[in-house]
Amino acid sequence: MEIKIQSLENIREAARQFIAAMGESSVFAFYGKMGAGKTTFIKALCEELGVSDVISSPTFAIVNEYRSDETGELIYHFDFYRIKKLSEVYDMGYEDYFYSGALCFIEWPELVEELLPGDAVKVTIEEQEDGSRVIKL
Repeated sequence: MEIKIQSLENIREAARQFIAAMGESSVFAFYGKMGAGKTTFIKALCEELGVSDVISSPTFAIVNEYRSDETGELIYHFDFYRIKKLSEVYDMGYEDYFYSGALCFIEWPELVEELLPGDAVKVTIEEQEDGSRVIKL
């Protein structure tokens, strides 16, 4: 599936399309260059899923936890950009998150690829020449 985001004005509609396509999957690995819009799109996803907390990049915390006000569902947002060694991910207890059944949105999954569950959904975000974004899952 491919979702096009023409501009920030229609990012919420793109998030709704993505959510409709998620199915039973819970772990989503977001691939894309720096500045492609991974954090911005995950923020829109969380908002559409009913999170009213402030949603920010977990670059320094590695993981942020949110809860949907509508469903009570837990959502984990990871940013592995600063991971230097896989032992850091083992130490944080990644299994407790990835295999919890809660939604997991992962930025920079290529740095922990061997630890991702086999059923993790690969999502790519690419910036186009006109500044729009294309999301493929």
